[in-house]
Formats: sequence, C-alpha cells, structure tokens
Amino acid sequence: MSSTADAAERPFREALVDLGAVSENVAVLAAVVAPALTMAVVKANAYGHGAVPVARAALAGGADWLGVADLDEAHELRDAGIDAPLLAWLHDPAAAFAPAIDRGIDLGVSSLRQLQAIADAAASVDRIAAVHLKLDTGLSRSGVAPEQWGEATALAAQLERTGRLRVRGIFSHLANTSAAEDAKQLAAFELGLEQAATAGLRAEVRHLASTAAALRLPAARFDLVRIGIGVYGVPPFGDGTTAADLGLRPAMTLRARVAAVRRVEAGTGVSYGHVWRADRASNLALVPLGYADGVPRQASGRAEVWLAGARRPVVGRIAMDQFVVDLGDDHAEVGDEVVLFGDPEHGVPSADDWGDAAGTIGYEIVTRIGPRVPRRYVGGA
Repeated sequence: MSSTADAAERPFREALVDLGAVSENVAVLAAVVAPALTMAVVKANAYGHGAVPVARAALAGGADWLGVADLDEAHELRDAGIDAPLLAWLHDPAAAFAPAIDRGIDLGVSSLRQLQAIADAAASVDRIAAVHLKLDTGLSRSGVAPEQWGEATALAAQLERTGRLRVRGIFSHLANTSAAEDAKQLAAFELGLEQAATAGLRAEVRHLASTAAALRLPAARFDLVRIGIGVYGVPPFGDGTTAADLGLRPAMTLRARVAAVRRVEAGTGVSYGHVWRADRASNLALVPLGYADGVPRQASGRAEVWLAGARRPVVGRIAMDQFVVDLGDDHAEVGDEVVLFGDPEHGVPSADDWGDAAGTIGYEIVTRIGPRVPRRYVGGA
C-alpha cells in the first residue's frame, strides 16, 4: 500500500509519455523500411502525446520528415524551432499558404484549385512552394480524382516551369481494407506515377504506406513511409498482433490516484442508472477520470484497470469526471495508483484493450485524452 506522503508526490491524474519509447519505435521502424525514408506523423497533438516533444523525440530516433494534418499544426512546430522537413496536407479552403511557404512547410495538394492557390501565394512572397501532389487511389477522401490526374499533373508541370512551385512529392493513402484492395490501390498509384512522369514531373519522394503497409507491404514503401500509430507503440492491425510482436513499446501510460474507497453490500447500485449492482459485498474504488478526459463512456462495464496488483473491472457507467472499480474482497487505499492503459508487457491493460471495450481502436483511445490530463515526459534526450 502507498503511504499518504508517497501518494501526495504523484499527480491526481496524468498521461505519462515515454519519449525514449518514441525514439526507439522510430528507430525500429526506420530499420525495417530502409532504404525508404521515414515521416513521423505528429498530427492531432501527436495522437494526444504532445506534438513538440514527440516531434523532437522522433527526429532523435532517426525520422527524416514530420507530417501533420493542417497548417496550424505545422506552424506550432516551426514556432518551437523545429526546422526538419515538414508536410501539411489538409487545408482550409481559405488557407493562408504564403506564411507556410515562407517557413519552408511543404504543402499537400488535393485539387487543381489548391495548386493554383499555392502558386499564387508563392508569387506573393517570391518563393518557390514545395508541394506533394495527392492522388486519390481509392480511399475516396481528399486527393485528385483519377479522371483529373492528367490535368493536375500537366498544370503542376506548367507551374514548375514558371518557377512558382516544385513537386517534391507524390502521394496517396491506402484504405487497409484487404490485401486485394491494397494491391488494387498500389497499382492505381503506380499508374498515377506514370502519368506524372509523362507530364514531366520528377518527384523526390513518392509515398503511399502508413505504418501497416510499411510493415506488411514492402512494395508500398517507395521512397518514404508515413509512420503514424507505430511511433506511439500502438499496433495498427487489429488482429491480435501486439506492440511487442513488432518490436515496439507503447509510449503513453494513462494513470490516476484512487480518490475514494468504500465497502458496499450486495444489491447496492453503482453510478448513473444503476446499470450495475454488486452481487456480493464488495470494496469499490473511485478513479478520477471520465469522459471529459477522453475515457470512453462506451467502455462502461467492459474495461479493466490495473489496481492493487491485478486487473480490476470497471463497473457502472463511466461519468464525466470519474468511474468506479470493483475490488471484491481485495483492498486499496486512497492515493493508490490506478493504471488505465500502458505497456501490456507489464501486466496493465493496453490502449487496444480499452479500444475493444469501447468498440473502437487504440488510435482513438490515445488521441482522445483531453487537456485536463497533464502530460508528463520521461526518457527524452
């Protein structure tokens, strides 16, 4: 049991982020995909882990590029003094491209309109914009539609000749539906690359694979792979493959301290709606994390935590700020550590375990952890 003094030294709630794990994960993945380069994707606040510290740790681990979704995320990294090659690919229709071009941020391009807008912005700052032309190969989200590939590559080549932009990259994204669908998209991407070459484009980096394809579809690696969830030590497959199976370590541990303990009699209802009642006299522990912090309400009655030396069931509905754990006849003290998820090699639940309990994926579990939960960083250089 923890003493009151020891408990007082630990935070009420926190996400502990191991930057050493981030660096190691990048190094492992880079070794697998070599000679292809690696882009560490740090969008969405580095999947909830913290964009700036994770970006630095990823670069320390050997990442060649950084990737983000939007320009605000890109500017945050530049504001922090990070000058590594950086790509942003999801743009507001009214995006201000000129400041990004001026700061050496590469721009993903998904339409003819964006191509022209970026060229105009480049002219306004008298700089050459570096762009990555995105081809829609079957995910049906952003990207130039196949029927416009010829027109888009021709326009990009024309704008290159005027000195307004340079097509540094051509990319797409797999749907990860099946091996057959991946092969179909890979073939489509290769066709798009041929059209680009015919138009006179000579991209430095062609990139299609994210973590899953980088590991299991070598033909999709091309010149660069975008490693997202793998950076954080969460497996991408959903087939029971663990982080340890891939040589990776989960970077985030979500934990808190027990806020209250009580003994209840059989039949006692717990939390809203009394969807769970004790079937015997039991000790209950209150954990000060809830859906306001990103703990999914959908995992009510299904998830487990690590407490008092064992995995314990979450009982009753997860509320906005707190949930309850059933200890049976075991005991815990106020201030004891509770681990919601972390590295399962230590016996604790994983982010994927919570994803399974909530009917979602580990990606969402780590990314949704809210700002009320402070991040504490260990293991960095």
